[in-house]
Amino acid sequence: MSALEIGLWSFPVLLLLIFLRMPIGLAMLVCGLGGTWLLSGSTVPILAKLKSETYSTFASHSLSIIPLFLLMGQFAGLGGMSQSLFKAANAWLGHRRGGVAMAAIGACAGFGAICGSSLATAATMAQVALPELKRYGYSGGLATGTLAAGGTLGILIPPSIVLVIYAILAEQNIAKLFLAAFVPGILAAIGYMIAISIYVRLYPETAGQSPRLPYGERFRALVDVWPVLLVFLAVVGGIYFGWFTPTEGAAIGAAGTGLIAWINGGLTRRTLVQSILMTASATGMIFFIVFGAAMYNGFLALTQMPQIAAAYISGQGFNPWVVMVAILVLYLILGCVMDSLSMILLTIPIFFPIVTALDYGLSPEEFAIWFGILVLIVVEVGLITPPVGMNLFVINSMARDTPILATYRGVTPFVISDLVRTTILLVFPAISLFLLRWLY
Repeated sequence: MSALEIGLWSFPVLLLLIFLRMPIGLAMLVCGLGGTWLLSGSTVPILAKLKSETYSTFASHSLSIIPLFLLMGQFAGLGGMSQSLFKAANAWLGHRRGGVAMAAIGACAGFGAICGSSLATAATMAQVALPELKRYGYSGGLATGTLAAGGTLGILIPPSIVLVIYAILAEQNIAKLFLAAFVPGILAAIGYMIAISIYVRLYPETAGQSPRLPYGERFRALVDVWPVLLVFLAVVGGIYFGWFTPTEGAAIGAAGTGLIAWINGGLTRRTLVQSILMTASATGMIFFIVFGAAMYNGFLALTQMPQIAAAYISGQGFNPWVVMVAILVLYLILGCVMDSLSMILLTIPIFFPIVTALDYGLSPEEFAIWFGILVLIVVEVGLITPPVGMNLFVINSMARDTPILATYRGVTPFVISDLVRTTILLVFPAISLFLLRWLY
């Protein structure tokens, strides 16, 4: 069996291991080590690779941004920022038809701007918004579908952990990727609100309305979100003004949210220890997936499969846009069985050389950033598509009285909104690159 054939056979083996419920990081590690052994016929390269790959993977200074953003999200939850965001959004939108659900989307967008994790955004906002949605008569499916979709804004609106991983893999500037994701993130929140508005008009029995508040109370609720705005401006604004690097910005954001949580009484010795332990646990999980992907991608590099695939597709004269659409559709399919981080780590080393060999009328840097945003969006859709939409299970575990099938139905309008937005951003790259071109 040739090296290329071994590389091709590794994919069904990997999917089989995932289907058998082996952790994705371990599955990639097993396939990488097993494939390397088949190619070399000896355990010596495996032992050498374990030593060198471990150091080279985790010696990257850029990876330190991940635990800092995770810790910032933990502190933001302790500081009551999620509650203040939802109260402010609900004060302005709750009296409209479907307004409480729209407020939940707006609050998820605001919390995503200081969190960077989809699952953390979904879980935190569900604790705040789910009781209110049920209180005002929203159906279980619409309530859980709204929060699951809103959680995806945590990885789209900067800062984003998945974008950090993509930037490392594609060797791109993290700050520029954050900037390019801002407009698509806002469009996502607006698209979700439009989807809610249409849905509750078609099915008015699925949603209620909260009472209209006087403008004095609305503005007081708006004033309470100043800590979120302050942290966001300090982190994102500091990065773009060149005051500090993304890693330093993440450290400042974590320190700032921790200080706010302490002032508000949410950060105590006990909750600090819990936050650090939860951050360490999530970081360990992410880093193990990163390590498994590094071993597997190292094996694929030995088979020369990414280079052969890139040379084959560019040599066949395929239409670049057909190739792009095929890759995005494949991401949607993979999203039904894999989590977002694993998809990025597994596929970017394969797909990126293929698409960069084709001509899309953009400079190499602009194309890499635009492609990253498209990938991020379709990966985000995978978080809310059955049967393995991670956000769906997180929200459904917190709403045990809502059947999972009702959640699947409730998230359908948001999936449609995502597909429409993906099409628009695919056809008009300038939307994603607008701020980038304006500032740089």
